[in-house]
Amino acid sequence: MGYQYDFSVVLKSAWFEAVLMTMTYAVGTIVGGLIIGVVCGVALLFPYRWVTIPINIYVQFFRCTPLLIQIVWFFYALPIVLNFNLPAWAAAGLGLTLYMGAFCAEIFRAGVMSIDKGQWQAARALGMTYLQLMRRIILPQAMRRMVPPFVNQSVLQLKNTSLLYVVAVPDIMYVSSQITSTTYRPLEVYTFAALLYFALLYPLTQLARRLESRVDR
Repeated sequence: MGYQYDFSVVLKSAWFEAVLMTMTYAVGTIVGGLIIGVVCGVALLFPYRWVTIPINIYVQFFRCTPLLIQIVWFFYALPIVLNFNLPAWAAAGLGLTLYMGAFCAEIFRAGVMSIDKGQWQAARALGMTYLQLMRRIILPQAMRRMVPPFVNQSVLQLKNTSLLYVVAVPDIMYVSSQITSTTYRPLEVYTFAALLYFALLYPLTQLARRLESRVDR
């Protein structure tokens, strides 16, 4: 006897609220991560080791540990360390933001360092200050190179929001698991969830491709 498909089960839940929650976390953590990344990326360019070492530790730690562990740690372990309960939405948001910030810091640092050293030397030979050098010469070129990797990382960040369900934040994956537990229809439910993610992510991937092609010209 063949499997009887029943996609009507996906119509029995508030997917709009789940998508809204997913997009809210994605946009919020991307913006927060971008702010952290710019600040840390600028600091990484300083010649002072007492500034760069702590930031490097932060960047490498969050880049080299799984995001799932970070979210779980912020939710379960951080309250023990700080002696107060951290709400699920705050723990998930903190983990996602710091994770995004670590990658944005590397994107910013790499973008600035990719500019040819001759341009740095020429600007200094003209008597430009460091701020003038960055504002007029380095950053306009570096920002153009940073956009494609930033958009790609934003796409990954939107996919990373699927980990919110582990701390019971009602995103797309959490709603999917709730429907599956009551209907026992994982095929239909997770297929529909995959289509939702595809609809959200495909335009971003196309945007990233166009930006990369423009930078390569």
